[in-house]
Amino acid sequence: MKSASSILSLAIIAGLSQSAYAADVKAANASKGEILVLLSSENVMQLADGKTEPTGYYLNEFGVPAKALVDAGYKLVLATPKGNAPSVDKKSVIPQYFDGGESQMRDIQTFVASIEGIDDTLSLSEVIGQGLEEFEGVFIPGGHAPLIDLANNPQVGEILSHFHSEGKPTAAICHGPIALLSGQSNPQAFELALKSGEQASSESWIYDGYKMTIFSTPEEAYFESTLNDATLLYYPADAMAQAGGKMEFKEMWAPNVVVDRELITGQNPFSDELLAEKLLQQLNSQPN
Repeated sequence: MKSASSILSLAIIAGLSQSAYAADVKAANASKGEILVLLSSENVMQLADGKTEPTGYYLNEFGVPAKALVDAGYKLVLATPKGNAPSVDKKSVIPQYFDGGESQMRDIQTFVASIEGIDDTLSLSEVIGQGLEEFEGVFIPGGHAPLIDLANNPQVGEILSHFHSEGKPTAAICHGPIALLSGQSNPQAFELALKSGEQASSESWIYDGYKMTIFSTPEEAYFESTLNDATLLYYPADAMAQAGGKMEFKEMWAPNVVVDRELITGQNPFSDELLAEKLLQQLNSQPN
């Protein structure tokens, strides 16, 4: 992002008028930069024994931090593996995830519907092809959908490796942190071991030894209790621990955000506001 001084220098060189220079400064200051938001392309999750469950992103886990970012002056760039419109998990469109407030929920619905690219995201290939250098950070909302196509994706790994190597904020909430498993040399093999019930061993995982959190096993067991005797293919919390994450949890449904270096992870849907706060703290502390 251009600084005011660089714009002034360019204005002098180009012989721009003072009013034109002022307009350029206003444009430069209109946004603090771009945040990449990684979302799943999928909306049907495979369960054990061939069963399936509708899924998508959780409305508050996406919308609450996203709105906080926009309100703070950041621009969102949405991306999915396929470059399609992400789906909301209908189970998340209830007031209990918004402090019981129907109006707050509707406000977030309206905000999400207004985000540029919400109906036609960039694909991961397009994002990588355009370059990742201009992004100030990356945000991965939850919902179970990331287990389908973000946890086993070398392109997600390439994207995460960029932010990791640059030390730029990387935030993920609830099931979003499962995408971090793509930041290893062979995420598909790791996932296959998990689904087979074997002890999975990560290879060159960029987050090995990081403190982090994700939707806890007790919380996941509660979710499974709503599935009419169906079960997940594996528990995300166990997967992260097997990969080498130093897992930190609080009691069920308590807000919990863990920060370690550039990584910011939230445990559950009720960690949305705290995750947004911690992400903005890191973004705003970055050198210009």
